[in-house]
Amino acid sequence: MKTMCVRLWQDEAGFVISSELIFIMTIVVIGLVTGLVTVRDQIVLELADVADAFSEIDQSYSFAAITAAVGSVAGSSFADAPDFCEQTGAGSDQDGALGTQCLVIVAPSGGEGT
Repeated sequence: MKTMCVRLWQDEAGFVISSELIFIMTIVVIGLVTGLVTVRDQIVLELADVADAFSEIDQSYSFAAITAAVGSVAGSSFADAPDFCEQTGAGSDQDGALGTQCLVIVAPSGGEGT
């Protein structure tokens, strides 16, 4: 039993292979983290675009008074007011160069996003 433990302790046949695997797996993990950060940022921006599209739905409607032989209905109207932090005028925030409304992505310089 003692000789088997000594042989196991002195055995270095798999040392190089395990070191190479650790190095390769480290590179793979770093690549995955970078890729997942990019995916996260793009998903956040896409969901912000979807939210912005929902906020731009024109909810205004109106109809004039209707009068018939047996009754009448007064007219009604509704005007869509800007949402909070929305720029004035529908479509003025759709520039693309300005980014989306109410969404600020802050990344430290030289951090994970670069």
